[in-house]
Amino acid sequence: MSAVLLLVVGLGAMGLGYLVYSKFIAEKVFRLTADFQTPAHEFEDGVDFVPTNRYVLWGHHFTSVAGAAPIVGPAIAVIWGWLPAFLWVVLGTIFFAGIHDAGAVWASVRNRARSVGALTGEVVGARARSIFMIVIFLLLLMVNAVFAVVIAGLMMDFPSAVVPVWGAIVVALIIGQLIYRRIIGLGLVSLLGVLALYALIGIGPSVPVQMPAEVGFMPGNAIWILILFGYAAIASLLPVWMLLQPRDYINGLQLFIGLIILYGAIAVLNPEIVAPGINSNVPAGTPSLFPLLFVTIACGAISGFHGLVASGTTSKQLNSEKDVRFVGYFGAVGEGMLALGAILAATAGFASLGDWQAMYDAFGQGGVNAFVEGGAFIIHNGIGIPEATAATLLTVMAALFAGTTMDTGLRLQRYIFQEWGEIYDLAWMKKPAVATLLAVGSCLILAFGAGADGSGGLIIWPLFGTTNQLLAGLRCWSSR
Repeated sequence: MSAVLLLVVGLGAMGLGYLVYSKFIAEKVFRLTADFQTPAHEFEDGVDFVPTNRYVLWGHHFTSVAGAAPIVGPAIAVIWGWLPAFLWVVLGTIFFAGIHDAGAVWASVRNRARSVGALTGEVVGARARSIFMIVIFLLLLMVNAVFAVVIAGLMMDFPSAVVPVWGAIVVALIIGQLIYRRIIGLGLVSLLGVLALYALIGIGPSVPVQMPAEVGFMPGNAIWILILFGYAAIASLLPVWMLLQPRDYINGLQLFIGLIILYGAIAVLNPEIVAPGINSNVPAGTPSLFPLLFVTIACGAISGFHGLVASGTTSKQLNSEKDVRFVGYFGAVGEGMLALGAILAATAGFASLGDWQAMYDAFGQGGVNAFVEGGAFIIHNGIGIPEATAATLLTVMAALFAGTTMDTGLRLQRYIFQEWGEIYDLAWMKKPAVATLLAVGSCLILAFGAGADGSGGLIIWPLFGTTNQLLAGLRCWSSR
């Protein structure tokens, strides 16, 4: 099977979904209008409620909901064969993810940017709201704790990515000032931000930063985890325009350029997919395709976490209700495109079926490493970019996406604690700094509860997929 054929079919179907199906939903179901005053204007405070350019907001929403999951999930799921993963990503994006995300933004905007938990209380009842908020909290807890492990692992395994990952934060702070204060136009800001980010990626292999394997009594990756949570705590308290928006926007542009490079290399190289369409020889211990496919690939098809971002931060920044279709539905399409790239890299980025089987010798193998190694192989052989540079590019892409999800996830956890403060009349819990400390503290307890390596979240990670899809179902119910 030609990778180019799958690429054309996948992108074509998602494009038609946005142009035709989402237009029908926006006009006939949601009935979006520019006359409705959005919460970003009604409650504008310069911190959380900020009317935002739709392209910038799309970057925030897309990169916040994506994270590493649309890379990891599809790159693991191809162990059952490329066909089930491909069909679920393409059809799931068009008929489930796009509608779920746009509907979540629309429902929250129409209800004063209230969270999914608050809306559930009105639609289903107070008791259901309490259960729902616990589910939301646990989901955020798992995402934040595990994504910290993923980013730390990437920086330990690929030290060339450290400078670009942390340098991107400095770039975002500068870009935020330029956009918010309207010093120069968005087009020039975008160009400067992307050039700076890719300059850092080019520099990365020359200045690798290797954390020692042991620092005192703690493993090196645990030190990175502590640093990441310290950064995320500060980022969650800053006004959204200062870091969250510009970081997500530049990361979104970087992803699309990265996908263009990967897709362009596929078009030039036209590699054959070496993985089987349906794998009848899965390794021992591999669970059944059904229903595990639908929880292994959540982000990239439909994910309840998207509803948390949509009602938690995106709805507070929407400039016009007409932007719901572009930000919500097209944000899901962007994630579907990333998931499609992960499938192609993890199935066509190997020289032979034997090499692919060596990567997928057990369930759970592959993931980010298959994406990075397979994608770097395609880019190097397709358009001649050195394999080390291509690997750095893809690693930075994955790490930055996981980082933006952590930024947003910790902010959402803070909102949950503040909502509990409102519900139970706990004035001290309503304070942003206190709620942030509670959010970080709960994540660290989970991360380090099982040992000094900070990987405690991985123990309960198998619950993420089922919890995530449960949340997606409840989210759709509360938007009906």
